[in-house]
Amino acid sequence: MRKAIIAGNWKMNKTPAEAAELVKALVPAVKDADCDVVVCVPATDFAAVKEAAEGSNIKLGAQNVHFAKSGAFTGELSADMLKACGVEYVVIGHSERRQYFGETDKTVNARVRACVAAGMTPIICVGELKDERETGYTDIIVEYQTLMALHGLSNDEVKASVIAYEPVWAIGTGLTATDEQANETIGVIRKAIERKYGKDVSDAVRIQYGGSMNPGNVKGLMAQPEIDGGLIGGASLKAPDFTSVVLYNK
Repeated sequence: MRKAIIAGNWKMNKTPAEAAELVKALVPAVKDADCDVVVCVPATDFAAVKEAAEGSNIKLGAQNVHFAKSGAFTGELSADMLKACGVEYVVIGHSERRQYFGETDKTVNARVRACVAAGMTPIICVGELKDERETGYTDIIVEYQTLMALHGLSNDEVKASVIAYEPVWAIGTGLTATDEQANETIGVIRKAIERKYGKDVSDAVRIQYGGSMNPGNVKGLMAQPEIDGGLIGGASLKAPDFTSVVLYNK
């Protein structure tokens, strides 16, 4: 059985003081969660969140990582820098990074490999645009993005990775794939991993749904056999909402 993982993606929100306040509210609320709990926060919040989450079951995550060890990359953060700050998980290849900052499948793979080499767990985002779904290319898009992102990893490294299926048309729009649509596409991703790495790997890798999961739809989505958790956007910014998602089975 795969252990569910619920990760909040705060995006560009929360000052350090606001971040600490939110995490302090979450610590007692989610202490009995049956799933892994992660908050992926802006780099300016690392220290505040790490201190607020000390001794709890809440893990610290980042929202991006550079693929180089060091160098002339103004504004970027290396895997070693993140690791030194206590980061354990890194969101890589989010559609907003692809759309606004020129992220490609090749750079996603480079970032994934740097993340894994530093001993952190990547949360690799894949997903299709609205017109790609409407024209029937969803399966091809998510298979290609997944296998490109995982290229060069060992079987054990793939097993330890997390994939987040996020239909781009459902991010920040209030739209959500139906439970069945999400389950079906995640099943496609799992089958692609099975063909490349074997059934033991595909059975072990955790695949989240990342398209506007919230307290209102989490139970239905998490009841699907292929869905192993969620990458939560807006609902992760309020303690009651995120708690409801984390405790979906309570």
